[in-house]
Amino acid sequence: MKKIFVLSFISVGYFLNAQSLSNSPYATYGIGDVKYDNTIETTSMGGISTAFISDFTSSFNFANPANNANFELTSIKLEATNENNYFKSDYNNTKSTKHSTYLSNISLAFPLSPKVKMGLSYQPYSSKSYDILHSEIIKNEDGTETEVRNRFKGTGTLNTAQAAVSYKINQEFAVGVRANLYFGNLYDINELASSNAELINGYETKNSIKNFNFTLGASYQHLNTSTDRKLTIGATTTFGNSSNMTTDYTNSTYYYTTGDVKAGETIIEQKSTKSKNLLPLQASLGIGYGSENQWFVSLQGDYKKGETVSYFGSTFDFEDSYRISAGGWYLPNYNNFRSYFSRVVYRYGAFYEKGNLKIAGNNINKFGVSAGVLLPFKNSSITRMSGLELGLEVGKRGTLKDNLINQNFINFRIGFNFADRWFRKTLYN
Repeated sequence: MKKIFVLSFISVGYFLNAQSLSNSPYATYGIGDVKYDNTIETTSMGGISTAFISDFTSSFNFANPANNANFELTSIKLEATNENNYFKSDYNNTKSTKHSTYLSNISLAFPLSPKVKMGLSYQPYSSKSYDILHSEIIKNEDGTETEVRNRFKGTGTLNTAQAAVSYKINQEFAVGVRANLYFGNLYDINELASSNAELINGYETKNSIKNFNFTLGASYQHLNTSTDRKLTIGATTTFGNSSNMTTDYTNSTYYYTTGDVKAGETIIEQKSTKSKNLLPLQASLGIGYGSENQWFVSLQGDYKKGETVSYFGSTFDFEDSYRISAGGWYLPNYNNFRSYFSRVVYRYGAFYEKGNLKIAGNNINKFGVSAGVLLPFKNSSITRMSGLELGLEVGKRGTLKDNLINQNFINFRIGFNFADRWFRKTLYN
């Protein structure tokens, strides 16, 4: 049975690399909609993770690899996300919806020793999946009319594979490191056509990405043994980009034959550039307080440095961004086996994100609230907290100003956490 789970971990990773994800028109800029971190545990608490050390032995923290002092079991997580986006613009009173369901996270974690813990994970980091067609009728001087069609299309997914190791220095201090590999291809296409022209003018940008960096984490947790109250402080920084993003830009004319096959292409302009600051410096600081095995609350601040990305033959500058998150969890009574819902872990959170994208003088910001539960399996206990995880996130992104797009979203998440004492030899006296 355990071998089947390990093989599933590998095969599901191949499927995740091939799937198509939905997102908003704002994905046209840069590397698309950032999906990471998609774990149910983190998103259900508003995104807090930097100062979050799970009280349970079955949960591995990848966001801050130092926060795994209590992790003791081998854990496999499989999680999926259902996104529902509702768009509105004052331009022609446009409204639309978009839905998608995709595998959002798989991870395998296990202890190497009482002080050293390790985890492997695979997630989509960002994606492009949009197709926007704008048509306009233009009156010519001779009284005739010409229909001009402008189409924007984007495809592709940027994935991340990670390996994290944490080390417990003593009862209060721990450190950790996570190696991050990003890979994938992202495509943006802008096609301009008119009813009185035989050829289409197309501008295509292909970003081929291979990027490697590190995340360092540190944490401090003090337990008051007389009250079982905990104070936690955590910090992370991501740096050391070894980036290899090649951007190929092509300006050409062509036409489509039956089956949307491109033909008769004539290259007008073609160039290739390389970028080294695709995923710039990021940092996070968090503080949390709680009662052991009962409740926990945390406040967290994240910072991401701006970046410059090639887009349709020119460069586009992103601003520095920040995010404020607050959240936590509550467990009524894990010893009450007469009431199942007393052993359920309830999660809650909220966040505000000042986006790095600025269009027509308007910052594309984002905010939302979230909630979730961990429904333990029948034989689960506080030392083996395996179960079904459910999460809900509701929020808003963008603005209606200057004919921009307001995006409301409702995201559902479901996953399983299988945890047990695996890969250990049984000792007999």
